[in-house]
Amino acid sequence: MDKIFIKDLVARGIIGVQEWEREKPQEIVLNFTLFTSLKKVGVSDCIDDTVNYRTIAKLALAHAETAARKTVEALAQDLARICLNQPGVDKVIVRVEKPGAIRFSKSVGVEIERSREDLE
Repeated sequence: MDKIFIKDLVARGIIGVQEWEREKPQEIVLNFTLFTSLKKVGVSDCIDDTVNYRTIAKLALAHAETAARKTVEALAQDLARICLNQPGVDKVIVRVEKPGAIRFSKSVGVEIERSREDLE
């Protein structure tokens, strides 16, 4: 299966369980690997024959910046659903990171893998 990826998309939103984490938006780094077939677009060279990564990025940013989730796990699940609701996306790997969440670490986060069957 072919892949489209979006790397290090930065959103600013409320995420965390601590009271101070919920007071103001913080950076959330998003990564996506979208599994799809690129055969048709490889021949046609037409955007309508592929997954539009710009659309997914806009939807993901809008959600991450407004969802105010407590856990990165819940946000990752939300984002996986958004991706899988796009035509042509059969499976997705979503990685959500909170930079600086733990002292002396670059970031912490989760990575999940979901397919269309997981939506049912």
